[in-house]
Amino acid sequence: MNICLSKSFAVAAVLGVAVHGAYAKTEACHPATQKQIASLFDRWNDSLKTGDPAKVVANYAPRSILLPTVSNKVRLTVEEKEDYFKHFLEHKPVGTIDFRFVMIECNTALDAGLYSFKYADGTVVKARYTFTYGWNGHKWLITSHHSSKMPEGD
Repeated sequence: MNICLSKSFAVAAVLGVAVHGAYAKTEACHPATQKQIASLFDRWNDSLKTGDPAKVVANYAPRSILLPTVSNKVRLTVEEKEDYFKHFLEHKPVGTIDFRFVMIECNTALDAGLYSFKYADGTVVKARYTFTYGWNGHKWLITSHHSSKMPEGD
């Protein structure tokens, strides 16, 4: 039995099949280009411009994590994310990508790099970011978002 199970896992790995328990399940990969993944930041940034925290949080998968730029608190729930964006949006932030690195896998993608936020009062916050995305069968959603201010003096 262990030999067959091991062979099943080996065959599944070679074929690129996800394995759940003793059964193999195929997963259809949703095609995506680097441009499409990059546009997901624009979608998120446009939702910031609405000033509505719920519209921003709609970009996140139900099971996702936000490690925000200007808060030390990890945000896991919709309510926690909305609370963060409620305060963040008071500054009327507009984001700009300064440097980007995109990787695409089967139904997952990563967009990482450097971005800047300009606030309505003219303040600019420069930060590092990582967005990971998952295809939910209908659209790309953020599964993790980490953002941290750039260290001073680097």
